[in-house]
Amino acid sequence: MKAIVKTDFNLPGQRGKYTGKVRDVYDIDDRYLAMVVTDRISAFDVVLPEGIPYKGQVLNAIAAKFLDATADIIPNWKVAVPDPNVTVGYKCEPFKIEMVIRGYLAGHAWREYKAGKRTLCGVPLPEGMVENQKFPEPIITPTSKAAEGHDEDISKEDIIAQGLASREDYEALEAYTRAIFQRGTEIAAKQGLILVDTKYEFGKTDGKIILMDEIHTPDSSRYFYSEGYEERLAKGERQKQLSKEFVREWLMANGFQGQAGQKVPEMTPEVVSHITDRYVELYEHITGEKFSRVPYSPEQIEKNVADCLTGLL
Repeated sequence: MKAIVKTDFNLPGQRGKYTGKVRDVYDIDDRYLAMVVTDRISAFDVVLPEGIPYKGQVLNAIAAKFLDATADIIPNWKVAVPDPNVTVGYKCEPFKIEMVIRGYLAGHAWREYKAGKRTLCGVPLPEGMVENQKFPEPIITPTSKAAEGHDEDISKEDIIAQGLASREDYEALEAYTRAIFQRGTEIAAKQGLILVDTKYEFGKTDGKIILMDEIHTPDSSRYFYSEGYEERLAKGERQKQLSKEFVREWLMANGFQGQAGQKVPEMTPEVVSHITDRYVELYEHITGEKFSRVPYSPEQIEKNVADCLTGLL
């Protein structure tokens, strides 16, 4: 199966196209966005040279499922899923921040903590914690959203001072972030998983805050298996996890962390196939549903999306 790493569609009402790290986003009549989740994969803010077959379908399906599961908490941008790789939704004005919420000391937070930092994005961190330990309560550690390169940690007060959000809007974003994270935590628990940390993106349309983009996918979130979590924590062992972290770990083990002068290690067919299998595993564990590997093509995707948009315009 060949991965889809690039699209060049001509869609009804199309006014423009934006190419992100993973998504190709088509502006439709300045009212809708057709977000194509390609099979590109990024790590350390670098798009890797090989695509991962079915990765786009996995991410799109998980995001759609969780958008539906949280729609009673906050309205979201989703209108339709006309193709397994595509979500069509409302266009809105995005906040230029990502709301990162962490229930456990892992990933970036752990790396900062291990380096001696006891404040992250203005949030104090307790002394004496160990890697993957649960925080007394989840902490929110936002990042400013960079047009290119790395997103940067930022505090609530700096967000407000820089005009990235008003105080009223930011406090609403925090409340939504906690509520969505709680819902995701409850859903994960039913699947024998722990939602460790995740990020959300929000925007405004008609003056109302809405939830955008993907949520609770393995690209935006980290999951641990509940079974054996306490035992591994007590022994100082690595947690068994479901997230894109395994890709980052493979890159780091091969000398790549996105730094200048570093070269991405060779992604052999075996490596690519292994990453596909891990993404399918992620889908099945997170959703509790079997993933069907149905062949797909750019031409088929374009037709499905065009048919959907014809009905909307």
